[in-house]
Amino acid sequence: MTTYGSFPGTRPRRLRSNPVMRRMVAETRLHPADLILPAFVREGIGEPVPITAMPGVVQHTRDSLKKAAAEAVAAGVSGIMLFGVPEESKKDALGTPGTDPDGILQVALRDVRAEVGDDLLVMSDLCLDETTDHGHCGVLDERGRVDNDATLERYAEMAQVQADAGAHVVGPSGMMDGQIGVVRDALDQIGREDVAILAYTVKYASAFYGPFREAVGSSLQGDRKTYQQDPANVRESLRELALDLEEGADMVMVKPAGPYLDILARVADAVDVPVAAYQISGEYSMIEAAAEKGWIDRDRAIMEALTGIRRAGARNILTYWATEVAQKLKDQ
Repeated sequence: MTTYGSFPGTRPRRLRSNPVMRRMVAETRLHPADLILPAFVREGIGEPVPITAMPGVVQHTRDSLKKAAAEAVAAGVSGIMLFGVPEESKKDALGTPGTDPDGILQVALRDVRAEVGDDLLVMSDLCLDETTDHGHCGVLDERGRVDNDATLERYAEMAQVQADAGAHVVGPSGMMDGQIGVVRDALDQIGREDVAILAYTVKYASAFYGPFREAVGSSLQGDRKTYQQDPANVRESLRELALDLEEGADMVMVKPAGPYLDILARVADAVDVPVAAYQISGEYSMIEAAAEKGWIDRDRAIMEALTGIRRAGARNILTYWATEVAQKLKDQ
């Protein structure tokens, strides 16, 4: 006798039965266009310099940066976020290389725009930490504290020189109060309403930035806890989000990504502008280090981490694996 309605009646495993089925019902997909490549360019070097704490990532020469940009275009990556590393002797208290039209970041912006034109969104980190001799993201007052409003004046000038150098998008990352409004006004004053702002809206004072310090040759002593956000807080991030949108941000970002997926989801649910997340140096280095020791499957871990960020609500992801992953996605 045939028995119907046997337990269990519902079998979700049917939708996991083979690779084609799993692909068809996948709720979250990565695409090359989701990805943005952060890249470092260093002044005064003749060949790329490997970053010890970030295996596979280098400080580029101007020529190798142009090659990396072209490779990103070929892979279908949407953007490249540039960080300039000036010669140590050129750093000063005001971060002068950041506003010098011939500073390394501005030179690199012109190089990359000449190489790829509009085929890749050329983005610029708008911050002073790489260019100051004290390593902070702003100008210091007589007591050694970061002076918010004096820093905003520097950011306004930086925005203008970066736009003149060819940036499609500027990324104010210093977490100064009012920075988005000041940058928007500065750009509009020179007729650059076309330059978009990717606001580093949620940027936590994180231990996971460690490898980045080597990447940009940071001179920082102390910490950035008076301007970057407290990892314990959520409402503070949503307040920053409201302010950045009011001041004219075109896109917003959460940084770091992996340890703050709950924040990313809250931000993505709250806004109608594109949301990005930055998978930072420490997130990258942990996976690379564990894979080097044979503790995890490198490729699977990379894709799982990026999928988690995308699933949490990031429209775009800044990741040092951008070109590699984009190429793999194209080849699937």
